[in-house]
Amino acid sequence: MRLDFTSLSARDAYSWMVSTILPRPIAWVSTISADGKSNLAPFSFFQGICANPPTLMFVPVNTRDGAKKDTTRNIEAVPEFVVNLVPFALAEKMNATAALLPYGESEFEKFGIASAASEHVRPLRVAAAPVAFECTLDRIVHVGEGPLAANVVFGRIMLAHIADAALGADGHPDPAKLDLIGRLGGELYTRTTERFSIKRPDR
Repeated sequence: MRLDFTSLSARDAYSWMVSTILPRPIAWVSTISADGKSNLAPFSFFQGICANPPTLMFVPVNTRDGAKKDTTRNIEAVPEFVVNLVPFALAEKMNATAALLPYGESEFEKFGIASAASEHVRPLRVAAAPVAFECTLDRIVHVGEGPLAANVVFGRIMLAHIADAALGADGHPDPAKLDLIGRLGGELYTRTTERFSIKRPDR
């Protein structure tokens, strides 16, 4: 099978990308508007970038009508955010926050998600998330225009909250205790319950 992406609609291209680039980690991003309204939304175009400086990225694509999502609007107004990681226990809550609410309505309140104050940034964090990265905006790179075009958000990690219960005997995060989920295509997700090791050739 061959797919000519130059001839696909944006929606079809998106469908093929999200069903082949997987599993994808989920950034559950909390932001705050200029007038202090909290927002919480999930994004699966997400990854760490580098450690010098500590930087991550996630991508809120435009809506189907070409508008910027609330997350992008908020970060442009208040250049701070928190990337919360999603364990299996919070999968349903995370999925609920993908709903399109009126701008300014808080997903924390609407879906009964407990929040906690951050230390270095204004947005709240998800209290039960096993890991939460407090970030300040490095830059936003716009790719494309209109529906499903990207707003690539790069964030400088200022502080990480890591639940003690997610740490192993060596003091580092234990994948089994983190129990994070990943995004597959359509409505499918995966859990980090099966793992294997391969020794790197340079070690």
